[in-house]
Amino acid sequence: MPKLKRAILLVWQSAPRLTGIKVALIILQGILPLASLYLTKVVVDTLSASLTTPNQEAAFSQIMVLLAIAGIVILATTLCESSANLVSTLQAQRVTDFMEGILHAKSIEVDLEHYEDAEYYDKLQRAQREAPSRPTQIVDRLTQIGKNSISLLAIVGLLLSFHWGMAGVLFVVAIPSVLVRLKFAKIMYRWQREKTSIRRRAGYYSALLTRDRVAKEIRLFNLGSLFSERFRQLRWQLYHESFAIATRRSAANLGAQALAGLIMFAAYGFIIHQTVHGILTLGDLALYHQAFKQGQGAFQGLLGAFSSLYEESLFLTDLYEFLDLKPKITEPLHPQPIPQPLTTGITFNNISFQYATTTRQALNDISLTIKPGETIALVGENGSGKTTLIKLLCRLYDPTTGNITIDGIDLRHFKITDLRQQISVIFQDYMKYHLTAQENIWLGNIELSSTDEQISKAAYRSGADEVINSLPQRYDTMLGKLFEQGEELSIGQWQKIALARAFLRDSQVIVLDEPTSALDPKAEYEVFKKFRQLIQDQAAILISHRLSTVKMADRIYVMANGSIIESGTHEELMQLDGTYTHLFETQAQHYR
Repeated sequence: MPKLKRAILLVWQSAPRLTGIKVALIILQGILPLASLYLTKVVVDTLSASLTTPNQEAAFSQIMVLLAIAGIVILATTLCESSANLVSTLQAQRVTDFMEGILHAKSIEVDLEHYEDAEYYDKLQRAQREAPSRPTQIVDRLTQIGKNSISLLAIVGLLLSFHWGMAGVLFVVAIPSVLVRLKFAKIMYRWQREKTSIRRRAGYYSALLTRDRVAKEIRLFNLGSLFSERFRQLRWQLYHESFAIATRRSAANLGAQALAGLIMFAAYGFIIHQTVHGILTLGDLALYHQAFKQGQGAFQGLLGAFSSLYEESLFLTDLYEFLDLKPKITEPLHPQPIPQPLTTGITFNNISFQYATTTRQALNDISLTIKPGETIALVGENGSGKTTLIKLLCRLYDPTTGNITIDGIDLRHFKITDLRQQISVIFQDYMKYHLTAQENIWLGNIELSSTDEQISKAAYRSGADEVINSLPQRYDTMLGKLFEQGEELSIGQWQKIALARAFLRDSQVIVLDEPTSALDPKAEYEVFKKFRQLIQDQAAILISHRLSTVKMADRIYVMANGSIIESGTHEELMQLDGTYTHLFETQAQHYR
């Protein structure tokens, strides 16, 4: 019951007015057929009596009045059905959009660690599958229950006045089909949950075959037929298993319907027998025949709606399983303001960290300090923990042990959005937004106006202004080929756009993770020649494999296997003749 209540609340929140109108229309749809049924009896009885009455003109007039009333009832029924369909269509769209918004909000809220967990993607896909339709279907079922209950109560009362057994028949003929439906609803739900990962894998191959980022390799390595065949095999497996379940369900339904048919023929035979022997009039025959038929439909509809509710409640579990995910990165109850400007800087105190999906330690007892206006560099092979350290600084994760402080205050005491506002980051896997050049940079600080002059200044700092000014519509040019009139950029040009995005934010800390990996040596030199001017009083963290770019750092930390193994200036590290020296000499020999 709590699941159903929650679904109803979601539908109500998405479209309260439409939901209220829909309920009113369905109640009318439950009452109007009863009026039509009774009018049919009265017309037949009046017609039958007119055959023996001398005043046939009066009888004819009376019949015509009844037919006119019946016509009004039919018109009202049609109008209600048409209006209900319109309202249902509008409501379904509103609910779908509302639920998509909820899924988007939850996706933003959950911790980054969920995006590194395959089970999360299973939950997400199941939620995406159920969210647009299930809440609306729940309300539809409940309104059907109300509509059918009104009709059924009146019809059962009518049939009980004729013979108690006729009301019992309605129950008997509907129960087998409902039992079959309940059984296979549970089977189908279990099967769909078990096959979520297969569906996702098939979707992955479909995406590989249709996305622009993979298109070049698909053609160069002739991967199209391979991925297409894998997609076909996975979908065939799903089809084969669902076909087997559908076949068993159809066979069970056939048996249930055959049993119900036999009982129905027996009931109709009894009504005809009573009419032939004069116990029922022709009007009664028409009334009870239609009442029995409508009663059967109403009762089957009622039980069907209840069984559907059971089925919907099973699948609502998938939706709520996703919506009930709770973030571990939480806001402090009493947040402290971010120190502005920084005085002592950022300190990592004995930081260790382990990702939830692995037993390997990503960071081991890291301690370092970054002072305001100071530039440090993190150097090391892939997987040494450099980017993980930045994720902790941005509170995308919290340390397993130890803490990070800004001017002596633990990061967990700051409001998350305030903290991240003070950190400009460009990660190695930066985004290429299929938006205008202006918007691509503006996304770095949406607190500004989208036309603020700071955008062009940030582009100048990163060297992106030269790229943008060569485009057809300059800053208004759509980047990427996903939409009309889009212009594709080279990897190096995209990286300059991403750098501009980082420079736009008025922050106290700037983090550049492989900031110039896609730039040619000349462009890289130009960026770092201006770097000291760019960062001004900011604390800066550079992550780079190009050791020629980190020479200008005030302090360099060499990382391996999640630990700091060396630290110092470039000159100090070269004198150590250790790991840094070996890495630097290995790279330098390629330029000699």
